[in-house]
Amino acid sequence: MVSRNLQWGGRFTEGPSAIMRAINASIGFDRKLWRQDIQGSLAHAAMLRHVGIISAEDEAAIKSGLDSIAARIEAGEFPWDEGLEDIHMNIEARLTEGIGEAGKRLHTGRSRNDQVALDLRLWVRDAIDGLTGQVEDVMRALVARAEEHADTVMPGFTHLQPAQPVTFGHHLLAYVEMLSRDRGRLLDCRARLNESPLGAAALAGTGFPIDRHRTAQALGFAGPTRNSLDSVASRDFAAEFLFACAMCGTHLSRFAEEVVIWTNPYFGFVKLSDAFTTGSSIMPQKRNPDAAELVRGKTGRMNGALVGLLTVMKGLALTYFKDMQEDKEGVFDAAESLTLCLAAMAGMVRDMRPDAARLKAAAGAGFSTATDLADWLVRELRMPFRDAHHVTGRLVAAAEARGCDLAGLPLAKMQAVEPRITQAVFGVLTVEASVASRTSYGGTAPENVRRMAAEWRERLA
Repeated sequence: MVSRNLQWGGRFTEGPSAIMRAINASIGFDRKLWRQDIQGSLAHAAMLRHVGIISAEDEAAIKSGLDSIAARIEAGEFPWDEGLEDIHMNIEARLTEGIGEAGKRLHTGRSRNDQVALDLRLWVRDAIDGLTGQVEDVMRALVARAEEHADTVMPGFTHLQPAQPVTFGHHLLAYVEMLSRDRGRLLDCRARLNESPLGAAALAGTGFPIDRHRTAQALGFAGPTRNSLDSVASRDFAAEFLFACAMCGTHLSRFAEEVVIWTNPYFGFVKLSDAFTTGSSIMPQKRNPDAAELVRGKTGRMNGALVGLLTVMKGLALTYFKDMQEDKEGVFDAAESLTLCLAAMAGMVRDMRPDAARLKAAAGAGFSTATDLADWLVRELRMPFRDAHHVTGRLVAAAEARGCDLAGLPLAKMQAVEPRITQAVFGVLTVEASVASRTSYGGTAPENVRRMAAEWRERLA
C-alpha cells in the first residue's frame, strides 16, 4: 500500500514505495525546526501582504492557523505524518487543512530549498546564543576557582612529566583563554550566517515582487543573502558551527582528561563529590569520574558530525541535492552534546576540591626547580645559559644519586660542580619561590593570576 504526497502536485500519479518513503522522509528529525519554520512563514506571510501578493485577510488567517499549529506542537498534540516527508510539508498541509485556500497561498515566492536553508540558519543562530551563554558560565566558574587558588602550587607538566611548578589558578585560567576563543568562534559564526536566504526560492530567485530585505529585517538578520544559488546550495555556516562545537569539545575534553588523571588516587590532586562520580557494580571502593569521561567521549560525536557534513557537501555541484537532507542530524546532535558537556563541566569545576598539600608535594617532585637553578646561575654568575643548563644537569644527577631533591643537595656538593655557587642559591629552589618569580606577562606568578582573574571577572560580568 502506497500513498501519494499531494504537495507534489500533478506530476506523479503513483505514490512512492515504502522503502522510498523511509529513505526520503526527514520528519523524524527535522521536526526540531518547527519553531523556526513557523517563524519564517509568519515573516514571509507578512511580507506577501505588504507587497500586495496576498490580502490582509489571508495573512490574518495564516497567522491564526500557524499560531494554532504552534500551540498543538507545544502540547504534543500535532499529528506528524511521514508521508508528508518533512517539517515544511507537515505544517503547510495542516495549515491548509485548517484555513483552506489562504494556506495554499503562503508558499508563493519561496521554495522548500530556501525555506530549509532559512530554518537551519535560524536554528543554528538560536543554538549559538544558548551555547555562548554556557561557555561564559564555564569561564566564570573557572575564574572563580582560579582566584580562590591563585597561590596554590601544583606541578606543571610537559610530556606528562614534571616540568616546572605552576599555580592551580594559572592552570585553570589557561582553559578560560581556550574557551574565550571558542566563544569568539561561535560569535564569528553567528555573524557570518546572519543573512537570510528566504526568497531565493528554488535556486534562481522569483518573479514575484517580494521584499527580501523586509523579511530579513523581520527575522533579525543583517540582510538578505546576495546570490540565490549560493543561498540554497551552501551549508558552510553549519560546517563552521560544527567546527566551533568540535573545537570547544576538544578543549573540554582536554580538561576532562586532566580531571580523570587528577582524581586518580595515585595523583590525588582533586576530589569530586557523589554528584559527578559513579560507583562500580562489583567493586565497592570505586569512585569513577564518569562525568569527565563522558565529556571526553562525546567530543568524538562532535568531530564525527563535522567530518560527516564536510563529506556530504564535498562532491555536490550547485545547487540543491537531496544529499543535503543529511545536514541536520549531526548539527542537532553536536549542539545537544556540547550543551550537556558544558553543563557537566561547569558543575565539575564548581564541585571539585583541590588537595593543596598533595599538589604542593607533587609540585616539588622530579627536580621541578632545575630551571630556576639554571636561571640563578645565569643571573648571579653571568654564566651563558647553555653552560648553566649543563651545570644544572650535573647537579640534578648528583641529587638523584643521593636520593634527594636539589634543595637537599649540600652546598659543598654543588660547589664541587661549580665553585662559585653560594648559599643564596637555596632561595630559588622552593616551589613557592619558583612560581613567585614567574612575573612575565602571562606567567604563573600568583599576582599575575589574581590580576588576570579580575580582568576576566570584569569582562564576563
